[in-house]
Formats: sequence, structure tokens, C-alpha cells
Amino acid sequence: MNRKLLGLALLAGIGVAQAAAAQDFDDRWYLTVGAGANIQDHARNTDDVPFGTLGLGKFLTPRWSLDGELNYQNPSSDAPGASNWTQYGISLDLRRHFISPTRKLNPYLLFGIGDERSEEGYLPGVDRKGDYPAAKVGVGLQSTMNRIGLRAELAYRYTFDDDAISPTLAKNLGDVAAAKDDAKSGYGDVLAQVALLIPLGQKALAVAPPPPAPVVRPAAPVPAAPPKITIDLNGVNFDTNKATLRPDAIEILDTASEILSRYPELRVEVAGHTDLCGEAGYNQKLSEARARTVYDYLVKKGTAASRLEGPHGYGETRPLVQTPQTSPACKNETNRRTELNVL
Repeated sequence: MNRKLLGLALLAGIGVAQAAAAQDFDDRWYLTVGAGANIQDHARNTDDVPFGTLGLGKFLTPRWSLDGELNYQNPSSDAPGASNWTQYGISLDLRRHFISPTRKLNPYLLFGIGDERSEEGYLPGVDRKGDYPAAKVGVGLQSTMNRIGLRAELAYRYTFDDDAISPTLAKNLGDVAAAKDDAKSGYGDVLAQVALLIPLGQKALAVAPPPPAPVVRPAAPVPAAPPKITIDLNGVNFDTNKATLRPDAIEILDTASEILSRYPELRVEVAGHTDLCGEAGYNQKLSEARARTVYDYLVKKGTAASRLEGPHGYGETRPLVQTPQTSPACKNETNRRTELNVL
């Protein structure tokens, strides 16, 4: 009875991890509040300046997020007679995130478009106001969001501003036409900022149907082995002809490792299986490699090898789903699995 209770405890813990894995990403809306340094294009003859941002965004998929962001900066100008220079604008920023469950900070690429407004004032009667399209690219690091998230970013923003009053006309600021003739077609600024991400509302529970519940069933008889409680590690599956762990399998194996450490008297057999495609001899070796992958990961996480039986590969001899041995029907992911058999 104790053996069964321990096995069911392990089963329940892994089931919770599998249910959590069904929620692929945090799709809450979030506010961003940022501050940083705007390294100005010095062709404007303006000084570097602090700037601030305020935005609203969300993840559209597990790897892509979209933010709308306002920015403001007020650089000073070294041009003679300059009285004020103000920049502010709005952008729509798309980020491609490279997320790993083993990292707390994940890198991303940034692609943005927007509009920047410049307001310049010089001597009386010499001023300019205008809106100009802008494009932005950059890189950054972003943490996962719990109560709050963190983002650090370095970007380059190019404003297609071909009407700027040239700061090189120090001797004749009244000649606006000549000043515009001397202007560039645009200006590029470097933006370095840190931002806080504030999620709105509670994190939603998984709404997608959960993966198949872990199955507790008597294993097929094995000579000289006691009866077993078999725990299917649903979610720890493999791609065709592969024995490497998928990223979504790591959380499930971490849960199994944690429960094994909590119950040191529990011993399990690590078993690997394949689908029904291919040669039986090849599948036997592939199942052994998959069992070895799970076995090595559990040992790496601290489970003593003396508590793990195997790893054993059973090839295609114990399918959960009977399929024709013709592609693509034989490529049933349910059969490409690993199990922990409680001893």
C-alpha cells in the first residue's frame, strides 16, 4: 500500500506540471514604464539627453509580443540662437523572443515603426514643427512576468526628417530656406533604456484542453520483476527519430525529480518506447537512447542512480495505440514516450 501511495504522489505531481505546461504563454496585457539615455545624432548639433517611455503591450504568441509606446525627450541645442528643441512620438514595436525555460532573462530582437514630432525654436521668426515617420531596430533582454517584469534594451531609431533647420548656419539663422537646403534626409539616434513591465490582472489558467491524464495501469509482465505502477510522462515525448528532450519536457522532469527527492524510499524503472514506424532493431536502439536521456537528466538533477532501474528500452513492443505500420499513421506521438515504473 505504501508503494502505491508513493507512486500516486509522484503521478499527481507530474500531472500538475503537465497541466501547467498546457498554458504556453502569459497573454495578459501589460504596462511598460521606461527611462534611459538618448544618444542624439550630433549632425543636429543637439546634446545627448535622458528620455522616458510609456507603453501598453501583450504577447501574441509564445515567441512574439507587440507594444504601443510613447516617448519624450527634450535635448538642448548648441546652435547659436536656439531657444528650445523638443522631440516626442509614438511607435508600434514587434519583438521576437528567444525563450528557454531554464533562463530567467531571455534575449529578443526588436522591429518598430512610428512617428516622431520635432519642435525647434531659434531666433524670433525662425522655428519649425513637423511630424516624420521613423523606424527602429534593436536587441534586448526580458524577464518573465510574475508580479512585475524587467526589460533592458538597446535600439537604433532613424527619423526620416528632411526639413530640419541646419545647425551649421551659425552666421545667418534667419535664412530658413538655405538652412533647409543644408539639412540631412534624416537622423539616427541610439536609445538605451530599462523598463518595468506591469501585468494587468491575474494570470489566466490554461483554457486549452489538458493533455491526456497520466495512466495508472499494470505493466506488461516482465520476467523476474515485481508488479509495477506505471506512470506515463505525458509531455515528455520525442520528435521522430530523435532522443533529445524538448523544452516543454524539462518542467515535467523537474517535477518528477523534486518528488523523487521528497520520497527517498521510492525506486523506479526508467523505460523508453517508440512508435511503430521503421525497423524493429532501429526502434529498439532508439528507445534505449530515449530512456537514457531521461535517466541522465534525473541523475543530473540529483536522483541517486541506485534508485533508478535501467534505463531500459522496449522499442515498439509495448504501444499504447495500435496503428498501421505505414507512414504517416504509424507516427503516433503517444507511443513515442518514456515511463517511470514504480518498483
